[in-house]
Amino acid sequence: MFEQDYVMRQIKEMVRAFLKLLFNIETDEANVPITELPQDRVENELLKDLLDMVDSGNINEAENRLYNMLENNSSLKTALLFYSYLNDKTDEFLSACSFSREEIVSGLDQIIDRYDLHSLSKLILSEL
Repeated sequence: MFEQDYVMRQIKEMVRAFLKLLFNIETDEANVPITELPQDRVENELLKDLLDMVDSGNINEAENRLYNMLENNSSLKTALLFYSYLNDKTDEFLSACSFSREEIVSGLDQIIDRYDLHSLSKLILSEL
């Protein structure tokens, strides 16, 4: 249980740091208030659709759709918010949806690869 809490905290803090450093979005807590973040209408609708899919238990399909969106130059911000939202789900919910906390970490790693943010990621993780 302690290890899962640590992984959850790492994910939250990494997303929080990326949002601050790359988009100048500051949050006072580790949980990102998705509804308060400035986004254009199209991105906001896409993110809402993805989060609705997550809430319906279709996490894998939502993640696949996210990757398809990224190929069409969708925003890094949308991807970060998606994984932040997933990270707030309970282990029981994720397991019931055939998803795991490790897949969240893996997804974030793929996003970091896509946007060539490894140096920044290592710096953030070294501070945790």
